[in-house]
Amino acid sequence: MTGISIKRRMKNALLVAIAILIMLTLKVAWIQFVQGEELKTLAYKQQSLDRKINPKRGTIYDTTGENILAVSSTVETVTINPTNIAKEDKEKVTKAFCDIFELDYDTTFKKVNKKSSIETIIKKQEKEKTDKLRIWMQENNITQGINIDEDTKRYYPYNNLASHIIGFTGSDNQGLDGVEAKYNEILSGTQGKITRVTDAKGKEIGDGNEQYEDAIDGDSLVLTIDMNIQSIVEKYAQEACIDNVCTDGANIVVMDPNNGDILAMVTYPTYNLNEPYKINNEELLANWETLTATQRNTALQAMWRNKAIADTYEPGSTFKLVTSSAALEEKVVTETDKEGEFACTGSIEIAGTRIKCWRYYRPHGAESLRQALMNSCNPVFIGLGQKIGVEKYYDYLEKFGFLNKTGVDLPGEAKGIFLEESKVGPVELATISFGQRFEVTPLQMVTAVSAIANGGNLVQPRVVRQIIDSKTGEKQDIEPIIKQKVISEETSKKVLSMMGSVVAEGTGKNAQVKGYELGGKTGTSEDGVNTNKYVTSFIGVATINDPKLVILIALYNPTGEGGHQGGGVAAPIASQILGEVLPYMELKKDKEGEIEEIETVTMPNIRGMNIKEAKKVLKELNLSLEINDVEDEKEIDNENTYIKEQTPKPGIKINSGSNVFVEI
Repeated sequence: MTGISIKRRMKNALLVAIAILIMLTLKVAWIQFVQGEELKTLAYKQQSLDRKINPKRGTIYDTTGENILAVSSTVETVTINPTNIAKEDKEKVTKAFCDIFELDYDTTFKKVNKKSSIETIIKKQEKEKTDKLRIWMQENNITQGINIDEDTKRYYPYNNLASHIIGFTGSDNQGLDGVEAKYNEILSGTQGKITRVTDAKGKEIGDGNEQYEDAIDGDSLVLTIDMNIQSIVEKYAQEACIDNVCTDGANIVVMDPNNGDILAMVTYPTYNLNEPYKINNEELLANWETLTATQRNTALQAMWRNKAIADTYEPGSTFKLVTSSAALEEKVVTETDKEGEFACTGSIEIAGTRIKCWRYYRPHGAESLRQALMNSCNPVFIGLGQKIGVEKYYDYLEKFGFLNKTGVDLPGEAKGIFLEESKVGPVELATISFGQRFEVTPLQMVTAVSAIANGGNLVQPRVVRQIIDSKTGEKQDIEPIIKQKVISEETSKKVLSMMGSVVAEGTGKNAQVKGYELGGKTGTSEDGVNTNKYVTSFIGVATINDPKLVILIALYNPTGEGGHQGGGVAAPIASQILGEVLPYMELKKDKEGEIEEIETVTMPNIRGMNIKEAKKVLKELNLSLEINDVEDEKEIDNENTYIKEQTPKPGIKINSGSNVFVEI
């Protein structure tokens, strides 16, 4: 071999060596500077075992700050490091887990034999059970691979109480609905962790000392909800739905009109917060196993849905309060008691369409505005709406908060459903003016009437009034929010006075409570078009001289013998609730004994009787007979005209002095 060949080979070898060295240098640089952080993280994960420490979720109190509505208690979670459990111990460890915690053997055995660094065996166990595991570990000399760590579990001491407001949490303590979801960041706190160093194979290094990073507990909340008022309202919501066979449930909302504090909010039926995935419908529960996953999820979502804020309804005649307020504020009408200012002839023609009064067969005749509200006379409010005009009326819809969400601090809020202003003609304005052919949420209606009650201010409703710092105990008050001025104090007083007459003498007299001067308005509306379903409602203010609360009762599709009229069905429920709530709130009575206690009588069966016989029977009970769809009763032969149907139905308790409506 020549010298030149040897030199060439040495040169080539040197070049190859240099190339390899450059490649290795570049690789090291890539690993060091580009992949360094990622590999460092992977090494940390491989060489350390991090177990999370869940913080205690903040407590939720009612408005007193004493009654606990939701609380987290200490439980324990069991995890394992499979690589630290000796091979010969894996089977008996699996059996111990299954015996103590009633687990599936095959599933547990797979976890124990995995080559992962950590596996969760079971979460949120009472200490009684985990103590059994501790004793077993001691008896069997198992010192490594099994971890028992403190955890928290959410409890709701009153089960169903305020379920749609409070909401619930998931298995990871994450808020899933209601206040729990809306204020999750405040309630949840910050996780801590336990760190244990291991080798590359997952074996513990050294004496197995652990490093603790403490969890920070979540802050607590004080709600505006009064547990006692909420309990009273829930009791009567349930009774109302059972007695009146309300197939689609009910909403009742009680709010302080002065600061927006929601004192009670009920969507019936409620559900158990400690078992949020157990359906509250007996029929569905019986067939639960036959339902598809989609059907189950739909049923649960419906059960959790807070209809008071998430669903809309047609308010009916309760909305005449808004029309009255706008008309007085705009000076379309100035006096509430001017005799003969309005006249009801039984109907009114608007743009070629004739719209009837509910009592078209016997018109109200000459009326003042007060009398029109007491009689709930549609033509009067249609006329007021036409005088106000579309543009100005929509200004008031905006001011009263119907075109936007209220801003309540709960998830899933909806807003009112109205035609676009540009599409509203004379007929559409007419129907809006007496509360039909649009929809609002129950909370929107309560918020609007609260503006009437408090002197004219639109207040933002709320369910949380205070936050308590978990570390310092410091209390942070959440200030009420007044959005805007809607009407003047003068208009407010006039409308409140008229509402007082509705309860004292008009369609809302069944809402009376002895000793208190209450105001209100009844409503009956269709639940959808051509559904043959109705919403019966009553909205009230207590008291009209010093308003401290606004209450709305809305019953969906009452099909009982009591009928579906707001004055006959919803108003009495308001009387029952307020009869307990007002004394509890220690509200001063207006004039002791001025409002006489109303005598009730049992509705007799007058079907099949002629008109003369029926009038005689009813007169003895201080009841009056009204014949539907008859314009002139003088033309009726009372002895030869027989009653086919009656409302209320026989056996129903009604107030003495009430009207009985019959069909012939």
